[in-house]
Amino acid sequence: MKSQKILNDPVYGFITIPSELIFAIIDHPYFQRLRRIRQLGLTDFVYPGALHTRFHHALGAMHLMSITLDNLRLKGTEISDLEYEAALLAILLHDVGHGPFSHALEFSLLEGIPHEELSILTIEALNREFGGQLDLAISIFKNRYPRKFLNQLVSSQLDIDRLDYLQRDCFFTGVSEGTIGADRIIKMMAVHKDQLVIEEKGIYSIENFLSARRLMYWQVYLHKTTVSAEKMLINLITRAKMLARQGNFFQVTEEFDFFLKNPLHLRDFQSNPQILEKFLQLDDFDIWGAVKLWKSHSDYVLKNISRMFLTRNLFKINLVNDPFSPEEINEQKEKTRQKLSISTEDLEFFFSHGKVSNYGYLASDKINILTKKGKVVDVATAADLPNIKVMSKIVEKYYICKAKNLILS
Repeated sequence: MKSQKILNDPVYGFITIPSELIFAIIDHPYFQRLRRIRQLGLTDFVYPGALHTRFHHALGAMHLMSITLDNLRLKGTEISDLEYEAALLAILLHDVGHGPFSHALEFSLLEGIPHEELSILTIEALNREFGGQLDLAISIFKNRYPRKFLNQLVSSQLDIDRLDYLQRDCFFTGVSEGTIGADRIIKMMAVHKDQLVIEEKGIYSIENFLSARRLMYWQVYLHKTTVSAEKMLINLITRAKMLARQGNFFQVTEEFDFFLKNPLHLRDFQSNPQILEKFLQLDDFDIWGAVKLWKSHSDYVLKNISRMFLTRNLFKINLVNDPFSPEEINEQKEKTRQKLSISTEDLEFFFSHGKVSNYGYLASDKINILTKKGKVVDVATAADLPNIKVMSKIVEKYYICKAKNLILS
């Protein structure tokens, strides 16, 4: 580059963009779109400072990846310049396929199409545009490259993605209990037989990391108010899709209108590049703009949920440890229907129930510890760490979520 590009990040300070190709990717409209997608969706309804974006997170993850690769090189791991750049590109673009509001609308606006698949399609589209310069990044992203540690840095239980989002989300929400020692974890990383491992002296940092992540899920990501807001938005989009597919007209952006009207599958994105192009025009502003228009819509459901959403008149939510019985759910439904004076058909948009789940450590995807004797063991058995064994259990909580009141006029 003619002059080295530097960005100032609130979490890490100055971030250097190390190559012309990476700068060109960051400057591309597909990546710039991430400026308009919130990292934590609707979490600012609980933590007002949680306004950071996927753009922030992607750049931060790239920065941590560069620090990690530099440390591995210092420990004697050979990483070529091509591998180095490809790993940075893979982590930079790992979330490029996210849609509006990140995870909140992942399976409602598009049904059954995870963002990871759309990220792959987007990276492949960029690769065609850049003449195959992302081939190695794609190979790492898809876990097809023989040096497995590079993929593990992009996607695993101890990947760079998690190291950045935990630090960043703590910073912007102010939830200091979720703070992790990312610098020390990175220093303790090593490569053994092309697999990512943690040196034995870093084991307690890993325990703290897993505990912090679990805490952040209950206190931030699965906070009951966030769950309530997300269910409202999902119900709103579900209603809009229903009306749009019945032939109703909406004043929304062209791209949003397309996805409201057309049921799509992954194969549609794979076979028709124009659909992916339309998707990559969507962001949070399409949804917010629509919600502001829908508050005056003639449809009773659309109008009510939009007004409630804009004024933060959220559904009341009850989150408990034990599942609700069918009788309890039916009783709550009927009480809600009578209180709101609505039909059984409309009730499904003002009443939701389900469950959320959380785990600290997934035993099937191991974090490996390299002992001083050169043996590789799972972190759960590497030392006397009962907390990690407990965190391997998936904890489920159950909720009923319902509107408190409606608009009379």
